[in-house]
Amino acid sequence: MSEATEAYPAAAADPAKAERGQRSLWGDVWRQFRRHRGGMAGAILFLAIVLAVFVGPSLHDVDSQALNVREKNQGVSLLHPMGTDNLGRDMLARILAGGRISLAVGVTAMLLSLFVGSVVGVLAGFVRWLEGPLLRLTDLFLALPLLPLLLVTIMLFRDTLRAMLGPETGIFLLIVFVIGITSWMQTARVVRGAVLSVKEQDFVLAARAIGTRERRIVTRHILPNVLSPIMVSATLGIATAIITESALSFLGLGFPSDFPTWGRLLYDGVNYVQINPSRVIWPGLAISLTVLSINYVGDALRDALDPRLRGR
Repeated sequence: MSEATEAYPAAAADPAKAERGQRSLWGDVWRQFRRHRGGMAGAILFLAIVLAVFVGPSLHDVDSQALNVREKNQGVSLLHPMGTDNLGRDMLARILAGGRISLAVGVTAMLLSLFVGSVVGVLAGFVRWLEGPLLRLTDLFLALPLLPLLLVTIMLFRDTLRAMLGPETGIFLLIVFVIGITSWMQTARVVRGAVLSVKEQDFVLAARAIGTRERRIVTRHILPNVLSPIMVSATLGIATAIITESALSFLGLGFPSDFPTWGRLLYDGVNYVQINPSRVIWPGLAISLTVLSINYVGDALRDALDPRLRGR
């Protein structure tokens, strides 16, 4: 026992220091994230929504497209926990089906915008001669009126893609592409700023001094150190994509009525809001809770990935 104590005097004298020495980056991030009450509540709520929309249909085994005109515009009941629409379709089943589509659109569009924004940001921050053209391209996209651009693009290509790929796949790919390609600019600017800071660090300069290739420096040194803003942008990008898709569907330019999303359910229920207010309450509540939970997760993740807060 005495030999072990002599071999590790610091660990025996101060167990807290030994524990800090074994702590990892992601362990510190998780510990900081757990301290954020809003972030934990948002993460639990978002996971509950995801489980509900993917596992719920197996528990609430009702066809979202089944018509029953005799039970149209009903309120909350045991048979229909969220009521029915004007064609007698179960609103809970349609909310669950619409949630799967809305979340799929949000995640896919976020991945596309994150990829484009990260590539543009890394190139603009690391390659000097590309910085000017890429920044001007980013400014050009930021200056465009996005909502009119989205509306015009969907109106121009909607029928063509429907004929080529089918009504569901065509409109899904079109909406994902349009949302993703018009929402990468903030990510690009944030990533560029992080790259400009990281590339002047000593370990990057040392890698250059020993002749490391530029591509390897980017993949091994730059990208791992700019994951923090990328991950925060990812969480906020999902919320932005869900809101944008809901706005397009609410304007009647999103998915067809037999392919429900939360925005489409809102659009379909506007004309019946006085007869059956739950037609707009439930999809609106689903959108609000999902976006709110994701925003809280993004806020907590930003604090957890901040090294100054992790060191408190």
